[in-house]
Amino acid sequence: MSRLEGAFSRLPQNPRPGLVTYVTAGDPDLPRSRSVLLALARAGADVIEVGVPFSDPIADGPAIQRASERALAAGSHLGAALDLVESVRKEIDTPIVMFSYVNPVLQMGVRGFADRASAAGVDGVLLLDLPIEEAESARKDLGALDLIFLVSPTTTERRLKEAARLGRGFLYAISRLGVTGTRDTVATSAKPLVDRIRAVTKLPIALGFGVSRPEHVREVTQYADAAVVGSAIVQTIGKTAAGGGDVAASVEDFVKWLKG
Repeated sequence: MSRLEGAFSRLPQNPRPGLVTYVTAGDPDLPRSRSVLLALARAGADVIEVGVPFSDPIADGPAIQRASERALAAGSHLGAALDLVESVRKEIDTPIVMFSYVNPVLQMGVRGFADRASAAGVDGVLLLDLPIEEAESARKDLGALDLIFLVSPTTTERRLKEAARLGRGFLYAISRLGVTGTRDTVATSAKPLVDRIRAVTKLPIALGFGVSRPEHVREVTQYADAAVVGSAIVQTIGKTAAGGGDVAASVEDFVKWLKG
């Protein structure tokens, strides 16, 4: 059983809701980013998504765009992100998913990336702009790494079934259209989307985009296996770093608040 499978299989026995957390590798700098990953594990994150900073993050809202800018300015990139994961893997057993646009992976070479990611302790990969038509060969090249797909309210039934067939680990359901970012309420399209996914697969479902508060997490996990929180966490990182505070401590407190 993979780390991702194990994490999701344990969720029904856990009194606290399932939580997938996202941070950008190297935000606000590489040493503090390492501390943040350790803090996420201490706070009880069930899965950690590590984003690769990218110069043209078309699917990301202002918060994650600024996180990418901070990380790039601090010298982060795909190789640095993999080194970061490797540096914490010996200390934490939390599943780690590498979250990236396709271009950095292609520049490294998909098989070269897969070898390096596996050696670093990465469990899964989510390639934001990977066309489903190219996913079959990508999955082969990624080897033992779980390939995770995004599914939105406008995903067709054919593409949904393909994502379910090719996906491993879990499916990431996007609750609303548009870019990432915090919202006041969970989208009304969230539960119908999860119901559609449940009809075609037994893979676990993590639902995100706009989830930023404990009540959002509780609501989402009434029908999905886990909630995904990203923008609210990177906002915490940005504000704390700008104020000269302890970034890891702030993130740990925030994630504990979300979980409990």
